[in-house]
Amino acid sequence: MEQLVTTVQELVAAYGWKVVAAIVIFILGRWIAKGLRSGLVKAMQKGRVDETLRSFLGSALYVSLMASVVLAVLNQLGVQTTSFIAVIGAAGLAIALAFQNSLSNLSAGVMLIVFRPLKPGDFIESAGISGIVETIEIFTTILRTVDNKVIFVPNSKLVGDTITNYSVKETRRIDLVIGVGYDDDLATVKGTLGKILADDERVLADPAPSVALMELGESSVDFAVRPWVKAADFWTTRSDLLERIKIEFDTAGISIPYPQRDLHVHSTDPAHAA
Repeated sequence: MEQLVTTVQELVAAYGWKVVAAIVIFILGRWIAKGLRSGLVKAMQKGRVDETLRSFLGSALYVSLMASVVLAVLNQLGVQTTSFIAVIGAAGLAIALAFQNSLSNLSAGVMLIVFRPLKPGDFIESAGISGIVETIEIFTTILRTVDNKVIFVPNSKLVGDTITNYSVKETRRIDLVIGVGYDDDLATVKGTLGKILADDERVLADPAPSVALMELGESSVDFAVRPWVKAADFWTTRSDLLERIKIEFDTAGISIPYPQRDLHVHSTDPAHAA
């Protein structure tokens, strides 16, 4: 019994201060890690950084700092940390290779959140897909199509492709190509088109709409009709203008050429068929 007590006393004398120092390092390190994480999150809140990105970066910083604290504690206790660092590095490399696509989507998600080429509610077209942005997450962006389907798009596809955002600007220009016949009076055509645009309250006066001769085509004289409207009115105005143009052209006797094929049938005298 006395020998056991002596052994314990020797261990306490040899390692007691190291254990105490290791505990102090762990407590202080954890406190500092929490403080730095809190400071980073507050700084990003002031910078109006997205909440998802704030949470992710704060957690990543805390985990990284705590890993350093644990290594410092082990080193204080006399444990050789070189092998641990090598193992962690090898494991990190293996994980990076295994989750290469996920890490690519992760970095792309951070770029989307930081640089904000799109935001929830925007109507975009990218990677061969168009729809309204529902949410931007770390790995995927969720889009809702016009026919109410939900599409999960990997962030790397969005970042790696051209993004067309139709909601950034308040106004959009409608580009219509209207073809009329060569026999129609051009002044009447331009006057009719101008009146149609002027009568529609959704067509903006500034920038002013334009009606201009675009091309002398093979079977039609093509006019470029370009009114400006609010982005929210784009599709309804476009559809209504096309309908109104057809009705007004019919009333004014203006023709709208369309492809035609003439079929000529030649009869043969049965007496000469042989």
